Amino acid sequence: MVEIKGSVVGDSVKIIKSRYGEKAYETVLGLLKPETRAVFDTGSLVPMNWYSLDAFVEFLEMDLKVTSKGDEQELIKRSEALIEQQLSTIYKVFIKLGSPDFVLSRIATINQTYFRGVGVEISFPCPGSAVVKLTGFSKQQRLIGLSIIGFYRKALDVSGAKDIKAAYTTSIEEDKGYCELALSWSGK
Repeated sequence: MVEIKGSVVGDSVKIIKSRYGEKAYETVLGLLKPETRAVFDTGSLVPMNWYSLDAFVEFLEMDLKVTSKGDEQELIKRSEALIEQQLSTIYKVFIKLGSPDFVLSRIATINQTYFRGVGVEISFPCPGSAVVKLTGFSKQQRLIGLSIIGFYRKALDVSGAKDIKAAYTTSIEEDKGYCELALSWSGK
């Protein structure tokens, strides 16, 4: 079973409440299955605890339904905003100083601190490109793939890369036990 760090879950709750208000958050909760609602309803989300990724994906799905009329591409934008916020601290200096290859390697390592039960491998087939292979996700967790795109795109952007492209060559929906994200960029 894949799990996600409580800090990500808590940040997502804070974002919904701050952008859309308590009423929108309560509406999202009302759409969740009872067992999922219990995760988010307690008010006791612990940043260092681990939570079911299936529950988090259900939460994301209902959030999108309520706050963006089901527009799944919104997850990419939200992930980009979240990582930009996270990189606005001292870490931004290291990201800006690093090459895109260095940044992607670090991000792959950081990704493993947010997910338990997920493996991450990164390869660099030629300059200006990378392939990120993630194992452990199942097809019902497909929405997390959009967040991952945003995560990697923004990391490349902050590192100074230009003309960034990100697309899955093997998607989570294909349910092969892995997915592969192809990245390309120019510059730096």
